[in-house]
Amino acid sequence: MTLPQPRPGVMDIPLYEGGKSRIQGVSRVIKLSSNEAALGPSPKAVAAYAERQASLHRYPPGDSGELRAAIAEVHGLDPAQVICGAGSDEVLSLLCRAYAGPGDEVIRTAHGFLMYAIYALSVGATPVSVPERNLTADVSAILSAVTPRTKIVFLANPNNPTGTYLPKAAIEALRAGLREDIVLVLDAAYAEFMDAPDYDDGTSLAASTPNTVITRTFSKIYGLGGLRLGWGFGPKAIIDTMERLRSPFNVSSAAQVAGAAAVRDSTHIAKAKAHNSKWMKILQQRLRGMGFGIVGEAGNFVLLPFDGKNGKTATAADQFLQSRGIIARLVENYDLPHHLRITIGANDEMELVLTALDEFMGARHG
Repeated sequence: MTLPQPRPGVMDIPLYEGGKSRIQGVSRVIKLSSNEAALGPSPKAVAAYAERQASLHRYPPGDSGELRAAIAEVHGLDPAQVICGAGSDEVLSLLCRAYAGPGDEVIRTAHGFLMYAIYALSVGATPVSVPERNLTADVSAILSAVTPRTKIVFLANPNNPTGTYLPKAAIEALRAGLREDIVLVLDAAYAEFMDAPDYDDGTSLAASTPNTVITRTFSKIYGLGGLRLGWGFGPKAIIDTMERLRSPFNVSSAAQVAGAAAVRDSTHIAKAKAHNSKWMKILQQRLRGMGFGIVGEAGNFVLLPFDGKNGKTATAADQFLQSRGIIARLVENYDLPHHLRITIGANDEMELVLTALDEFMGARHG
């Protein structure tokens, strides 16, 4: 008997693994492994979500019209050029389905989001990993990796898990160096945390060129990771193409109203950003005092390098933190086997993790 077989290549696609959330035998777990929002969602988003419970038997608006209007209002965009998805992941997937396939190549940087390669493989395209320089995307290396088969370039800016970013001028140079038939996708999941004067999320390029798309998420500063909500902005022709592939009713009604309330709640966003900025400064200072050489500070996390001396490895640190009920994120699947990523959490969580790391670095391990 011949059983159903997946098409060639499907079983070669690696499974994505999210951050760990449980420690056996520990009742209170401090989860700092998934870059989730330290302050949680906007109270207005929670209220909007709760109000929708009486109409859960109704299908949501298929075009996410109210949410697209709210996004466009806040960011000064044309709502016709906005597409919403079940997380920005879905938007990334739609781009691969629309513009790449067997025989094509999709470029990403060495330590970029793992889903770029997974989505490329899912459509039969070949993912191409480009080396970074000092854990930062290298425009020259990306352009050197382009071949006649290149169809999409994915760039996370800022990048997770490295915490580094490229300034606006470098992004513009990248776009100028790419062929017109290559789609440049700027994944700006952490844009809301940025204050650097030379940073730009790519909106201006997406608005002024026919081949650039930006993606954003509600899973980070907005604290709506559990609702799976994201969006993209780009040229009408590309958005129209993606809409033809988008599943009907892909964003739930509860997610739509919660997202619209969240993006309009400037007070909560400012509070979340201030909390993140405060702790980023504290972490940078205290962790460097422990001997850590931290590369980037963009986003809501820090990436800690371990030199392995005296047993001070990333794995040993992770095990030590778990013994204290703290879950960080090992990032060996990002080709960073000697690093540990820690999300900025609540005030008490940060004090506990700093105390634990100080104890770990001061203790002898072998």
